[in-house]
Amino acid sequence: MRKFSKKGKVYAAAATLALVAASGGAAYAFWTNTGSGVGSGASGTNVAITVNQTGVVTGLEPGGAPQTLSGKFTNPNTSPVYVTSVTASIASVTKGGAVAVGCDATDFTLANATMGVGHEVASGTNVDSWSGATIAFNNKTSNQDACKDVTVNFAYSSN
Repeated sequence: MRKFSKKGKVYAAAATLALVAASGGAAYAFWTNTGSGVGSGASGTNVAITVNQTGVVTGLEPGGAPQTLSGKFTNPNTSPVYVTSVTASIASVTKGGAVAVGCDATDFTLANATMGVGHEVASGTNVDSWSGATIAFNNKTSNQDACKDVTVNFAYSSN
């Protein structure tokens, strides 16, 4: 076995340090691998809007002029919703809080009951508008005193 001189040991140490310094002081190694995974995203939902009648209908009389129904929407959602149309119907005819006797929906004509909207309605209370249906008191050949002081109650739906 050969002995190194002090000078040879210094050269060997210097060469080792130079190699370590040239490589950044670290050794590199890695493995390759493959992988897979899954994820998902979910949509939200919305709640029904409310169709509000804002126009007041008063003074209906046999043979009188038709009166227009109109209103706005309450959209409680955080984003707009698309409304195609609003449909009105006569839900009941009442007198003094009870069903009217001798007066019913046949005493009235509801025309253009389906009203086109055809756009997005913003979120909020009493937003946007709808109108177009009319209500008229029919002029029958019989006595219509039973229809005095009645209230015609409407139901509204939207889609």
